[in-house]
Amino acid sequence: MTVHAHPDDETITTGGVMARYADEGLRVVCVTCTGGELGEIVVPEMDTPENHERLGEIRAGEMAGALAALSPDGRIEHRWLGYRDSGMMGTEGNADPRSFWQVDPAEASARLESIVREVEPDVIVGYNDFGGYGHPDHVRAALVAKSAFEATMGPSGPAKLYESVLQWSRMEAVQAELAERGIESSWAPKADETPEERAEREAFGTKMAAATGPVTTLVDVTAYQDRKIAALRAHVTQISSTNPFLALGADALRRYQPTEDFTLRVSRVGVRIPESDLFAGLR
Repeated sequence: MTVHAHPDDETITTGGVMARYADEGLRVVCVTCTGGELGEIVVPEMDTPENHERLGEIRAGEMAGALAALSPDGRIEHRWLGYRDSGMMGTEGNADPRSFWQVDPAEASARLESIVREVEPDVIVGYNDFGGYGHPDHVRAALVAKSAFEATMGPSGPAKLYESVLQWSRMEAVQAELAERGIESSWAPKADETPEERAEREAFGTKMAAATGPVTTLVDVTAYQDRKIAALRAHVTQISSTNPFLALGADALRRYQPTEDFTLRVSRVGVRIPESDLFAGLR
């Protein structure tokens, strides 16, 4: 079971492992905590007030398309946790009482616990305590996943809890290839970056690094990168065609991210680190 904040997060961090394990015949369940109603629309011609009003509906369709791309035979199951996107801290959406950030964490955890008890997963994958990059919905999703794991541990409960890891050190090589091929990227520091902006960016990077656990588990997903690219493309409103990996293609994804990487946080089975399988010790 993977636990994600918004539609598109599932593909970015765990698209490969979900596709791989579904192909191997394992039951794969993806939980999405919010509808992503407050996301940006990166396609200019779609960026209209009408589409923002119905963005949750649009993203639900994109979500279905992405999972179909990852598993063409429909073996990836999906559950909505049922909350509204919280937006970033300090925004109007973040203060909305319907938002994931404003709900009682115990109530949200109980909602996920009921799904865990129904599905009985062996493995749960969530985020670290910083939510990977600090978005309120990611932070809350991480907390809820951890809480639900702890509440359901037992003879028939989950055996392993993982946090997804994006190895940003690989991005330097990606940026070099983008520059060589003349592809502009929003990931690169701005040429006119002020000292204050640089300090803020570096401080943010320090927070991300501090929250990231050791990489204990690297799962080979090279055979699934074409599907992952197709799934990224399905998230039309959120992932621009200038996204580095969409711009560079599946071959680049195979070179720069041949594995999806994780930190094993809790295990009630014997393990040997490093692992190459989320189900090591379970099969």
